[in-house]
Amino acid sequence: MSASPGPRFGYHGRPRQAREGESLLASLARRGWPYLVRSIRYHRPRGPYCGTGDCTGCLVRVNGRPNVRACRYVPREGDRVVSENSWPGPRFDLFGALDPLLPRGIDTLRGLRRPAFAAGLYQRVVRRLAGFGRASPSSFRLRTPEPRTVEAPCVIVGAGRSGRAVAAGLVREGLRPLLVERRRGALAVAGADLLGGVTATFLPPPSAPPTGFSLLAFSEEGGGYVLRTPSVVVATGGYDAPLLFEGSDRPGVLSGDLALSVPELPVERAVLVGGSARALELLQRLGPKVCAIVAPSEIHPQLVARAIELGLPLYPRSRLVRAHGRARVRSVVLAPRGDGGRFTVPCDAVVLAHRRLPNAQLGFQAGATRRWRGEPGAYYPVLGGDGRTSVPGLWSVGSAARPGGDDEQRVAATVAGILGREPVAAPAAVEEPDITPLLGYYRELLAERRHGKWVLCPCEDVLLTEVEEAVRRGYRGLEVIKRYTGVGTGLCQGRLCLPDTVLVLAAIEARAPSSVGTITQRPPLVPTPLGALAGLRDEFADEVVP
Repeated sequence: MSASPGPRFGYHGRPRQAREGESLLASLARRGWPYLVRSIRYHRPRGPYCGTGDCTGCLVRVNGRPNVRACRYVPREGDRVVSENSWPGPRFDLFGALDPLLPRGIDTLRGLRRPAFAAGLYQRVVRRLAGFGRASPSSFRLRTPEPRTVEAPCVIVGAGRSGRAVAAGLVREGLRPLLVERRRGALAVAGADLLGGVTATFLPPPSAPPTGFSLLAFSEEGGGYVLRTPSVVVATGGYDAPLLFEGSDRPGVLSGDLALSVPELPVERAVLVGGSARALELLQRLGPKVCAIVAPSEIHPQLVARAIELGLPLYPRSRLVRAHGRARVRSVVLAPRGDGGRFTVPCDAVVLAHRRLPNAQLGFQAGATRRWRGEPGAYYPVLGGDGRTSVPGLWSVGSAARPGGDDEQRVAATVAGILGREPVAAPAAVEEPDITPLLGYYRELLAERRHGKWVLCPCEDVLLTEVEEAVRRGYRGLEVIKRYTGVGTGLCQGRLCLPDTVLVLAAIEARAPSSVGTITQRPPLVPTPLGALAGLRDEFADEVVP
């Protein structure tokens, strides 16, 4: 990234200057830890977590527009940026004094309904105390132009290694595919078109009609494109999973994705959680910022060798029980798997890289059949040998399709399938055991002596105890638990909580995770600026507005 001076903007009235092309979050992180939001029910300070635009840890107000994701927004000259939903600020919110009186927060799902004549007043107060940013009249002025319509023989969502490989294969066959990538500065493929810095979602209904698919691709600023294509390839990769422990929502707990995308976060002593090749990648990049390595299971020999070179302590087969610190992580409490006493490791950050999950929700939104895989503990699409899903014209490749991604042979089969050649038979499904080491880890975790709040769903502040209570009341299945507790109903649509919730329910109910069920991915799947939808032409109005 260029270090040349970029636009100047104001943050709470104080002048700041971004580097050319860097995100708002990266700019703020160079001046100290970015406290941007607080939790919506418990007034706890929150920090950025994912770095990919899927969590609620970096929402800010920009020029009166609420809920802008700082990790995806590039500042403009003269922008006015303030934090949301806290007073006097996210690091210390005065309304936190109410938390001891309301240990479970304000029940906005089932409470505040009597007397009926006061329900409207209750809800207005609750929204001010616990809602997201309030829209101002100026934020309703639609400044975004009507989206351009782009037609392509194939749209590939994701310009990572597998997505670019499919694009290159199609180019060799004489097609000009369109690559769509959320990250800015993505690598182009010669002979293919590229839209960078935009997010793609299906326009409902998402299943392919005879004329093909329609997608909306939009930037964080709200402008966008309508994409029409007969074939869509989901190559959206994966993301670092969260981990359940007390204080997992504290500032300083972050994913490996954020640690790599915002390298100037003020981190000096980080505990790296993970024992696989992903953790090794993080260690190579973070280097002296890592003070210890913790792994729920065994640690890869290459990671062990590198840690020994750096003189780092290793804690294999250990549970992360608690993160101490309110405004920032100050230490973590660990416990060996099985029997063993707890001990404390001082640190100022926890970087989670223990398991990689598929970012496959776009395919599920289109109706692709899915199945649970015990390792790494997530739902994956059911695929043919060439990557075709159960939806005609929809394909999935890379880490979004299968653990470990694709090799050259699979990519070539996908290209052949898109071109209409003879489909490749799917390999026989491997029967996976119901009891995996990952499920065993969560069973041990639920047996821990627990204190304080264990936040299972950070978007909606749903606690582990609330899910346990729902099970005791007789509610069964993920969809029912979601409706009763609100878990999985936040902005991320369950990316950060549902895989863990499935494992928790399987451990509580003593059954296989695959039998717990799943939820419906609701369109438009990802947070979408109203300006991007309002600018659609009349032909799409019935598809977007019921």
